[in-house]
Amino acid sequence: MQTKSVRRTAAVTAVSFTAALMALGGCGRPEDGDGAKNGVPPEPGRTVTASGAGAAGRTGRPEPAVPVGDPAALPGVGGRLRAAIPADSRQALVVYGEGQDSADATVVLYGLEDDGWRPLGSWSAHNGRNGWTTDHHAGDGRSPVGVFTVTDAGGVLPDPGARLAYTHDRAAYVPPSYWSPAYQHDFDYVIAIDYNRLRGAPPHDATRPWGAGRGGKIWLHLDHGSGTSACIGLPREAMRSLLRTLDPARDPVVVMGDRVNLMAQR
Repeated sequence: MQTKSVRRTAAVTAVSFTAALMALGGCGRPEDGDGAKNGVPPEPGRTVTASGAGAAGRTGRPEPAVPVGDPAALPGVGGRLRAAIPADSRQALVVYGEGQDSADATVVLYGLEDDGWRPLGSWSAHNGRNGWTTDHHAGDGRSPVGVFTVTDAGGVLPDPGARLAYTHDRAAYVPPSYWSPAYQHDFDYVIAIDYNRLRGAPPHDATRPWGAGRGGKIWLHLDHGSGTSACIGLPREAMRSLLRTLDPARDPVVVMGDRVNLMAQR
């Protein structure tokens, strides 16, 4: 195992291949009941909303349009979720779900500059195959609506230059051989969304502070061309770009949900 961490100096303990397969959970496989990978309750003095407990590219869709609006506020994000973004966050990855029951989404990365939030990249994506929920539970096939920190990354492939802590461990992330070929590269790169997981642990860590029933293992990972179990699937080039751009010094967050929930004011 080869491990790089911006805040950890100890090596990550090796896991067995069998245990690794159990930990994967299989985000994106229609028959599986959980997302692929996992936030803990907010740290003291830090507000994080976990509303509820909730192939390498795509074809046939036009290039997504970047939402516009007041640059002082994240475009398309209403007061309820905007208030949950930590005051020190300077990067926000917004997942604009097309509809409550839709698996299609547009993802935009914003950076906060002196003149407001500015888009840095935009990609087509997929969320939970059944859409979105403000009360996520294991097996519902929906992605959780909310604001979540991101602290840890990893994958089958070596670190491409990530700023987040990156755990390169093929045994922990490679999908089982019996999965469809369409899913074999899902976990080449992953970024853990801090939902029902221990922040600061590798993405494949299976600890769920809120219990198994609230789901977990919710990641950003490579898109396989359709909805997931709860994760967000992105093109390969998007994942590489995010790994090289998301900076723990800028306290990045993921703001995600269907457009109606994103726009809610209270």
